[in-house]
Amino acid sequence: MRRRLLSLLPSLGLAALLSPGAQAQPAFPDHPITMIVAYAAGGGTDTAARTLARSMEKGLGQTVVVVNRPGAAGEIGWAELARSKPDGYTIGFINTPTIVTVPIERQARFQLEDFVPIANIVDDPGGIWVLPDSPWRSLKELVEAAKKEPGTIGYGTTGIGSDDHLAMLALERQTGARFLHIPFAGSSQVRTALFSKNLPVAVVNMGEGIADARQGLVRPLAQLGTRRWEATPDVPTAREQGFDVVEGSMRGVAAPAGVPQPVLERLAKAVHGAVDDPDFRQMATQQSLPLRFLGPDAFKTELLALREHYAKLWAMHPWKE
Repeated sequence: MRRRLLSLLPSLGLAALLSPGAQAQPAFPDHPITMIVAYAAGGGTDTAARTLARSMEKGLGQTVVVVNRPGAAGEIGWAELARSKPDGYTIGFINTPTIVTVPIERQARFQLEDFVPIANIVDDPGGIWVLPDSPWRSLKELVEAAKKEPGTIGYGTTGIGSDDHLAMLALERQTGARFLHIPFAGSSQVRTALFSKNLPVAVVNMGEGIADARQGLVRPLAQLGTRRWEATPDVPTAREQGFDVVEGSMRGVAAPAGVPQPVLERLAKAVHGAVDDPDFRQMATQQSLPLRFLGPDAFKTELLALREHYAKLWAMHPWKE
């Protein structure tokens, strides 16, 4: 009997190895990854996402397909990302402040807890832009004009609760001026409206407007960082001009909550490798992307701090129109 049991062991072992539950899972990733961008094609987020996706493909060995889902200040794209299967095959770009402000201002279809941060890539200061022939040569002149004709000078942003919108609301509170807010689905549409003279003022991030400025298509009145961005050393900050307005947008990568830890680590490694890739850095320089890499934990800490900050701001000065 003992001899018979021993003779069965090899076949039993083989059967166990061949059983579906015992078979090794395929290495991640074994098919293309989708990257959701919650803003329109051609804007700063879209540009950063497509540049990063190309470099991530080197480390992952799979295609990263960027899909645009613009609208509702990012809510459409982020709601889709939040509902996606948490297997690592759907990731997305998330933007501050709207990733935290949208759920503060309304009953949104996502919460910050619906995502797990992978890495931050860009930290882009805000900017206020006009056409080269605009009568306003400084932020002070723009404010004085808005005071004389309240509610008539329109400015375009990437949506209610965006950094662009919050910056102009802060400017209004400090000065008593009143502007006319016109939200768009992305910075590319804001810029187009400015070029076509359907808008007198565009409020988009510095990294989104600098290429137009270098071509002589627009003129910056102010940048909204705490200090001058090194790529635009001749553009004064709002603070330098007497207005305490500081806003900007971080842009990073996240996945739906519940992604397995090994998959999350694989994605984080791929993003970090992409950011360190000389080809990516060269493209980022050409595109004037203000890079600021943060790993998963540091990115999460920043997001939580921003949510606390904007929750307090909402309690004092609700921005919903």
